[in-house]
Amino acid sequence: MCASTKRVSAFARLRPTADFPQEMIKLGADNQSINFYIERDHSKGVVNNKQTDWSFKLDGVLHHAAQELVYDTVARDLVSQALDGYNGTIICYGQTGSGKTYTMTGTTQDYERRGIIPRAIQQVFKAMEEHSSQFMTIRVSYLEIHNETIFDLLSLTPHAPGPPLSVVESPQGVSVKGLTVHSSPSEEMALNFLFEVGSIIFPRDFCKRSGEAHSGHCSLLSSCIPFPRCCCFRDFLSCHSRIMTDATFVTSKINLVDLAGSERLAKSKSEGRGLKETTYINKSLSFFEQVVLALSERNREHVPFRQSKLTYTLKDSLGGNCNTVLVANICSEAIHIVETLSTLRFATRMKWVTTAPVVNEKFDTERLLKNVQKEVLYLKEELAVHNSLLNRPPVTYEPLNEIQVAEINSQVRRFLEGTIDELDIVSLRHIHEIFNQFKAILSLQEQEVEARLRSKYTLIDKNDFATLSAVQKAGIVDADGHMVGEVDGQGFGIGVAPFSSKPGGKRGKIKKGREQPSTTPRKEGLASPISGKELDSVSASRSQGFSKEQEAKEAQDVLSVETHRSESVPRDEAAAQPSCPPARTAAFEDFKNERGSEINRIFKENKAILNDRKKKMSEVTQRINALKQEMDAAKQVLEAQKLEREQQGFGTPAFKCQLGC
Repeated sequence: MCASTKRVSAFARLRPTADFPQEMIKLGADNQSINFYIERDHSKGVVNNKQTDWSFKLDGVLHHAAQELVYDTVARDLVSQALDGYNGTIICYGQTGSGKTYTMTGTTQDYERRGIIPRAIQQVFKAMEEHSSQFMTIRVSYLEIHNETIFDLLSLTPHAPGPPLSVVESPQGVSVKGLTVHSSPSEEMALNFLFEVGSIIFPRDFCKRSGEAHSGHCSLLSSCIPFPRCCCFRDFLSCHSRIMTDATFVTSKINLVDLAGSERLAKSKSEGRGLKETTYINKSLSFFEQVVLALSERNREHVPFRQSKLTYTLKDSLGGNCNTVLVANICSEAIHIVETLSTLRFATRMKWVTTAPVVNEKFDTERLLKNVQKEVLYLKEELAVHNSLLNRPPVTYEPLNEIQVAEINSQVRRFLEGTIDELDIVSLRHIHEIFNQFKAILSLQEQEVEARLRSKYTLIDKNDFATLSAVQKAGIVDADGHMVGEVDGQGFGIGVAPFSSKPGGKRGKIKKGREQPSTTPRKEGLASPISGKELDSVSASRSQGFSKEQEAKEAQDVLSVETHRSESVPRDEAAAQPSCPPARTAAFEDFKNERGSEINRIFKENKAILNDRKKKMSEVTQRINALKQEMDAAKQVLEAQKLEREQQGFGTPAFKCQLGC
């Protein structure tokens, strides 16, 4: 499905305070801009180029906004699109104590102050009740990242030692390997996973004793030390149609991320364990900002997602298949102005990140198989009705059984023997089986012929080098691998004998006049070439160590067979065959006059056009040369006139001065 890119939406939420600096923070009338003005510090001298005013424009500024208004502005449309199959992510970012956890989770004491996660769960289950024609399944997971270690908050022992959770990537997207996913058939059970499971793992009274670390829901220690972490609550949605014929369904996931608060070590003055945790948090957030900067650059090839567990987990949410919304939580006190400006700068960069959300549509294989089976049954019934209307005999479209296959085999054999002239064709399966029987009979005949040849002759494989070397020593094959007497493509069927098989000694010195004339069968045998299989038989008999008498007898049998073949050939066909191939020029002329006549005609036409154009080009060249000569002559005349005027004094500076006066 084609994906359209869209930018990440960024909203700013100001934490209410009694000491709101009206002269320092100005909110725009459009509820989308926020301006800052800081008076210049005159104690640093007259020359002070430090910036004093800033202006930020976001998708919305939420000031003195209730939880319901925040949810309607930030999350309602995203959750509605998730029900249609689009992935969604909401990220709360800001300094410690700016209200991130309150925005994301809310409070359990007041129903009206519940946050984004409980309201999103309520919207999903309400949509499930309204869409009765669809069957929806909801699964939830809850994880936290602390000190670059992933913990499963829905596990019975989330912080017990065991195999660490890892982030893996697949064609379906990024997931956490080993993370438990729990089915939630009701809203109450999903809220229990959010609140009650967390209260069992972490004591909630820490929320009353500490107002500093609100990075994750109940991410606390009994030692009352702020424990900043990054938490992510995920809803996995799957929507199936209750109509059995519809085999497609959509899936989506909603990531609700509560990032840890950024801490300045110079301001927090953390030590010991708190210093280590703050260092990990700042490092993870720095990598998160590097990823955002890389995604905002259009020509950037590499994006460092793998630098931290946080960025790798949110890879799909940042620049992937997802609708992403950022909520920048800021403190409006004057003392936190530096952290506020830093948060708004990050939100502005986040707006330049683009995502490509698409509907996650999948196919239910079980339903698809049932639909295909129903369609096949329906088509068979349609064919039966069509055959009955045309008064055709009933045809079965089921796979052929053994009796039907044996009957087709019998018909094919009788057809090949000539007993019957036609084969009965009933269906397409029948045609396929007839061709299969033809293939089986042909393969059987090839095997029988090969077995017959192997029983009578010894076949030599030319790729078997050991056997080739042995037969070369025996004089059956020459040094180039050719059989003795094999046609080399240049002779007339006699072949080329190896050097080792040439006659020598006294037999080579017999004069030509004393040679005995050969018998008629031997002359006729030499006149016709010997086939390769028969030569193989002769060579095979040699390799088997037969006696000379047996070799002569077999050679005489082969020559007699060739003589019979040469006598059976009609003389007209022998006379029609040329004794030698024509010359190259004569063959080329025959080709141009017969098969290549059209090509020859086109070639001549193109050659005539080329000659005509060459002639015109020559004429144009001559005209250009003539004009060049005329231009050169005119130039020489002008130079001569100029020189003559200078000699007469008309071109001197004094003459020009007189003309000017």
